[in-house]
Amino acid sequence: MTYEEAKAKFLQTWGTLATQWGINRTMAQIHALLLVAPEPLSAEDVMEQLQISRGNANMNLRELIDWGLIFRYLKPGERREFFVAEKDIWKVARQVAKERRRREIKPVLEVLAELQLADADTPEAIEFQKIIDGISSVAGFADSALNAVVRAEENWLMGQFMKVFK
Repeated sequence: MTYEEAKAKFLQTWGTLATQWGINRTMAQIHALLLVAPEPLSAEDVMEQLQISRGNANMNLRELIDWGLIFRYLKPGERREFFVAEKDIWKVARQVAKERRRREIKPVLEVLAELQLADADTPEAIEFQKIIDGISSVAGFADSALNAVVRAEENWLMGQFMKVFK
């Protein structure tokens, strides 16, 4: 397989997989393109390589910046903005976990906490509370798991820091 074939397959696959994670395909393809790019790319480069509109490119670049997965890069002497992706895949995974936790799990946990019944004295109310408690348990487990992923680097860093002082 040539580099161009492998790159095209990677961009396509990354975009397809991302839709299963709740991320739009174009956003994932832009992220994949920036991941494999050896140099920062401009919005025009992204548009050309992925054959997408300026609006689509700009909207998804802003969203990737909001997710903390890419960063603006200013080249001296250039008026255009360039973009570069975080290349450390473990940092990418932690950042995605952090954002998914903030955007998806936390709001669910907040609503579930509000749904606790004061008087579960009818069969319907008892069944309702049982289901809400089950969902809360699963969502709490997901929150803990994502929190462990997010904190993994912090724990490693603290361990390394403590070794210096031993």
